[in-house]
Amino acid sequence: MAKALTVKEALAKWEEKTGEKASEAKELKLYYQTPPIEKMDASLSTLTNCEILSLSTNCIEKITNLNGLKNLKILSLGRNYIKTLSGLEVVADTLEQLWISHNLIEKLKGIQYLKNLQVLYMSNNQVKEWGEFTKLAELPRLAELVFVGNPLQEKYATEGTWMEEACKRLPKLKKLDGTPVINDEEEEGEES
Repeated sequence: MAKALTVKEALAKWEEKTGEKASEAKELKLYYQTPPIEKMDASLSTLTNCEILSLSTNCIEKITNLNGLKNLKILSLGRNYIKTLSGLEVVADTLEQLWISHNLIEKLKGIQYLKNLQVLYMSNNQVKEWGEFTKLAELPRLAELVFVGNPLQEKYATEGTWMEEACKRLPKLKKLDGTPVINDEEEEGEES
């Protein structure tokens, strides 16, 4: 089996391909690397200008070394082997979108730090309990959530109560699983 690619090597490949300096780039696409990236290593901390970072479709198990990314707004980590959200607190002040679908996340511990998070794509993970789901209510700016494919969503979708139950717990949502949410307060406001 091929040796894993380091982030440092992936950045060098990216610089060679684009002719830009990774440390100055606002957007870096390091998704679907061959061989795949397995660790978010310390070379990520050099990406001080980066606003959009994509590391999706690799073999990453842990979120680490984001402390230098002072301008990070969108982080894409879909299709990896991530089991926990710890490691995100260092980008909590700037992160607006987290794309973390198709991972192995069961617990949402640490999500509460992301006070500026507006968009969370976390379909096809392992969240099974409302107790975990309701941690999302601690995100004051969360407006859009994709949660389809989690055991919790699948269970209630079968019963036909998913939208209603999820929106009851997250009343500020504007969009759930791609569907606009119309809450009772908005309807009343439009009538008067």
